[in-house]
Amino acid sequence: MNTITAEILAKTSPLESLNILIEGNNRFVSNLKFNRNFLSQIEETKNGQHPHAIVLSCMDSRTPIEHIFDQGIGDIFSIRIAGNIVTDEVIGSLEYACKLVGTKLILVLGHSQCGAITGACQEKKLGKLTNVLAKISPALETIKQREEWEEYSEKELISEVTKEHIIQSVRAIPRQSEVLKSLLEQDRIGIVGAHYDVSSGKVEILTQKFI
Repeated sequence: MNTITAEILAKTSPLESLNILIEGNNRFVSNLKFNRNFLSQIEETKNGQHPHAIVLSCMDSRTPIEHIFDQGIGDIFSIRIAGNIVTDEVIGSLEYACKLVGTKLILVLGHSQCGAITGACQEKKLGKLTNVLAKISPALETIKQREEWEEYSEKELISEVTKEHIIQSVRAIPRQSEVLKSLLEQDRIGIVGAHYDVSSGKVEILTQKFI
């Protein structure tokens, strides 16, 4: 498997980048991962990097991004933070990747059984973690507007809030960044929300923004 070069990245569209990740996840769940020479990739990337995608995911130990999408050294940027929340620091990192490096796809990846989502649903308070959970609270409030929400089991509530939080994060990224909004409107990047099942290893695409 070849390492991504500047020439390859320039020819890659946002949709093609998404397909690379989907195909990689299909290999992952089928245990048919590419046989990569990581020492060779270290050598090939020592003077520069050209990742085709940047993934914003949770810090959960069960969500190793490069493995989930069967990607090699230099293929993707990875931002990992509890609850895959969107902060100014995250936005700045996304801007760096997409505007300065030329990365084609932003993928927001939430996952099942997320501790941060669970904490937000239970309205936990703990030091600075309280600020993290507060960024998930809008998704919880949205779910609570549903007539049937009180009939949800705790597991169902956490699942619904997880997916709503992913969707809201995808919408928030271009709203919070004129740089990324402009790139999106020019069709130079795509922004996708996806959900990872820690029981199966499968990634489900929830929402896409390509224009």
